[in-house]
Amino acid sequence: MPEGHTVHRLARTFDSIFAGEAVAISSPQGRFAAGAALINGLTLARSEAFGKQMFLGFGSGDTQPDEELRWLRVHLGLYGSWTFAGDDSVRVAHAIGAPRKRIGERETVLAADQTIDDSAHAPASPLRSVDGGEWEAPEPRGQVRVRILSEHAVADLTGPTACEVIDFPAARAAALKLGPDPIREDADPMRFIERVRKTRSAVGGLLMNQEVIAGVGNIYRAEVLFRHNVDPYAPGNSVPAETLRAMWDDLVELMRDGVRIGAIVTTQPEDRDKGMDPVALAANRAVTRQNTDGTPGAVPRDESFYVYHRAGQPCRLCGTPIALAEMQARKLYWCPSCQR
Repeated sequence: MPEGHTVHRLARTFDSIFAGEAVAISSPQGRFAAGAALINGLTLARSEAFGKQMFLGFGSGDTQPDEELRWLRVHLGLYGSWTFAGDDSVRVAHAIGAPRKRIGERETVLAADQTIDDSAHAPASPLRSVDGGEWEAPEPRGQVRVRILSEHAVADLTGPTACEVIDFPAARAAALKLGPDPIREDADPMRFIERVRKTRSAVGGLLMNQEVIAGVGNIYRAEVLFRHNVDPYAPGNSVPAETLRAMWDDLVELMRDGVRIGAIVTTQPEDRDKGMDPVALAANRAVTRQNTDGTPGAVPRDESFYVYHRAGQPCRLCGTPIALAEMQARKLYWCPSCQR
């Protein structure tokens, strides 16, 4: 499941590619035909991310108030993804897993903010007609729930957990159910602190509760707890308010940086070459795909985290093997010594 920074990057991508344009919306799969018909031909006026949910507002123009728009709410869940394609005028800033563009029947992984440039695929790109005419979108691949098509680009949605067209009150209600989002400028950190402090539930579980804090997933949960030496099993009401505020401020910086670079990096430069046990690393085959994989100068995935996906490897700070357990059916990583 994507973490919040990914959804914010997606919202920005829709804003940069489709904002202010009337778009054709369809459901090649057929399961969303009725919903697509409600917004087909309308203009994308707003693109908003709240935690792990994205809201696209469509109307008769790009100056309508939010209250008059029809909203497409999408929650990708575990298996959802957006794939983008376009002509040379389009910048692909993000797609789930890694930014992708379609070159005929081949899919090419892009760097986080790489511009689509079909000139590298001489003599002619299959994304354009051979005679230099108008760009033609590739055929849908897989079970495409929603296709959003403009003159220059296309976005295909597959496998979402939630996909619906709703009015403004319903969209607002869905957003208000969520906790504060560290990436958003309008977020109130006190809502997060108060919700954690009023319960004895484990803080490690509360950080994954989207009604407590929106957008935090398994990676940010594990890493921020480690960075502040907090036991994931500590009751929420036992964690000092000042510690929770420091964790919030840390998440603001980490998650906004994730939006900027398209990857999660939580380690300090001086710690990245520590705790690299080749034997334990080979035994722990789990990997985390990052949008910056293969990008020159990017932090390698094996050096990006303190504890996440490092079970059995030495803690980068104290050398204790990183522990692994399950909490609320999700894998939990932590250092038993640093997080007493």
